[in-house]
Amino acid sequence: MTSPFGTLHVLADPAAGGGAVGRRLPALGRALMARGLDHKLTVATTPSELREGAARALREGARYLIAVGSDATVHHVINGMFADGEPLIDDPVIGVVGAGARCDIMRTMGIPEDFEMCVDRLAGDNTYPFDVMKITYTDVRGERGTTYGHNLAEVGLGARAAIAASRLPGWLGNGREFLGFWRAWLGSRPSSVKVDADRKAFEGTSFNVVVANGQYTGGGVRVSPRSFPGDGVLDALVFKGPRSDAYTMLPRIYQHGGHIPDPHIQEFRAKIRVAVDAPKPWPVVVDQIVIGTTPVTFQVVPQRILMKL
Repeated sequence: MTSPFGTLHVLADPAAGGGAVGRRLPALGRALMARGLDHKLTVATTPSELREGAARALREGARYLIAVGSDATVHHVINGMFADGEPLIDDPVIGVVGAGARCDIMRTMGIPEDFEMCVDRLAGDNTYPFDVMKITYTDVRGERGTTYGHNLAEVGLGARAAIAASRLPGWLGNGREFLGFWRAWLGSRPSSVKVDADRKAFEGTSFNVVVANGQYTGGGVRVSPRSFPGDGVLDALVFKGPRSDAYTMLPRIYQHGGHIPDPHIQEFRAKIRVAVDAPKPWPVVVDQIVIGTTPVTFQVVPQRILMKL
């Protein structure tokens, strides 16, 4: 049972999931062989190796890439698939295997976390036309940079929490995110921001802005329940209420995204672009990766790649 998309080019981040991916790579190889899926494996230890491996595979004639790891792994593989706003080849296919790492885009797409069931789905020809976000941001040198995001971005408190969590020791595990959130919350205040979504705009006080292609972040927090990557639309949520909303809304967010509609959240849907700017730069996190600061622009790149389901 070979794939109709040709050889699987597997790009794995062994450090993802606290090393869980590295421990499961032998089992992944056996599972692919048991299903008769011809494959090549690249074990990448840096983001650049993931990007370069994806680009090299496509340029050498591959069509079917498998990202093994977290949302950050998927992010880097997808970035390797694009150049100048277009994929390197027509209709490339990407499959995703968490292999013990947390990967929120799998939740949105209905891809099972169970390892064997997930690998089963790599066979066959079932795919879904998938949107990505082309993101132009301000980097640490104050220069403009470009990246491609597949899942969800936060501008403001969510990004500050990610920065705070990254500075905590790894042995805290998932506790890093919990402590990072509270450190960021205690050190932040709502401030002025401007959000443009196609022809609509918000200008006022906020503590967090979400721009979403997928629904989940943070290991199952359904922060943008109306989003689906394939509808050609980006959803923007501007949290404009008091700072206490950051934690009082959490029960509703966890309960299947029941926090919207809400008078403290301004919702936008954009078919072209979302732009976020502020008098003082706000940090930006995309697919759990801190990329830079505002001003930042998100453009829809609709259905240029195929997600394997």
